[in-house]
Amino acid sequence: MKAYKLFTSIKLGSAELKNRIVMAPMTRCRAIGNIPNELMAEYYKQRSGAGLIITEGTSPSPNGLGYARIPGIFSKQQLEGWKKTTSVVHKEGSKIFVQLMHTGRISHPLNMTEGSKIIAPSAVKAAGQMWTDSKQLQDFPIPKEMTAEDILHTKSEFIAASKNAIDAGFDGVELHSANGYLLEQFLSPISNIRNDKYGGSIENRCRFVLEVVEGVVAAIGKENTGIRVSPYGVASDMPHYPEIEATYKYLTEQLNKIGITYIHIVDHSAMGAPIVPIEIKKLIRNSFKNTIILAGGFDKERAEVDVENGLGDLIAFGRPFINNPDLVERLKNDFPLSQDLKMDLFYGADEKGYTDYPCYKA
Repeated sequence: MKAYKLFTSIKLGSAELKNRIVMAPMTRCRAIGNIPNELMAEYYKQRSGAGLIITEGTSPSPNGLGYARIPGIFSKQQLEGWKKTTSVVHKEGSKIFVQLMHTGRISHPLNMTEGSKIIAPSAVKAAGQMWTDSKQLQDFPIPKEMTAEDILHTKSEFIAASKNAIDAGFDGVELHSANGYLLEQFLSPISNIRNDKYGGSIENRCRFVLEVVEGVVAAIGKENTGIRVSPYGVASDMPHYPEIEATYKYLTEQLNKIGITYIHIVDHSAMGAPIVPIEIKKLIRNSFKNTIILAGGFDKERAEVDVENGLGDLIAFGRPFINNPDLVERLKNDFPLSQDLKMDLFYGADEKGYTDYPCYKA
């Protein structure tokens, strides 16, 4: 029987992972009142066969709670709620990073708490609509362009959320600079049309992201800090632009200098988005000396190939973890994967289509 590298242990920063399989971050909308709960702890516990779990997008700020029922990590109640998840995951021998996701312009006032505001690098409206529980689908509004004060305040929120994450028992944080959310909104010259030091040139557009990274690293350590990127991704109205490759080359080189523990590259082509060119994955791999996580439509064989050839060190699986809570055991033992994926229940508010998927019975 073939010995798969995918199931071998590996160091990630100062953490020892029991295998190279990552549970990818996936929005599931079960945090009623934006507070992590027992149901969420059970969901992550069930999937603790993964060497590393990266949580669903979790807001560092009331301003970043763009979607209905997503968790935050900026209040004491939220921090206490997350402790339920981190403790059960650690008991199962897995490691867990929280994904810090500030949605920026991908938001709607009906999903926001009182006193919060929808902010972005520039007052550029995203095309498309967002679900709200009270009025269903609504158009994205025009966001407020961030002032210098907003930029400083938002950086401080990311740093405070990172400290909260460590206090809540997380092994580290992943900064969500992908899928069209706030950090990526700064990177793109289409969503960022500023004419100050945070806009214009590649160096200026990368500045906010790198300042957030540096602030988080100073607070919790580079070994506990990762980032997710989606070059050539189009989620949340992020059209392609000519300098994509040059932007990510510069960004990766700077992240390598800072020495964060990983870069997580997501490729949504399996879900119909444009393919992420292999050249840019190789460019990031060659420019970054620490861990690379690859995500996007992997099966066991393709995952093993990319680990063997060194393109990625860890492989993230998303949707297969939804209806296969015991995904790692199924992959290891060649058990069939469940095909019963209830997509209409992805973003429900209860246990249906969330914690009620069975494990494989031989």
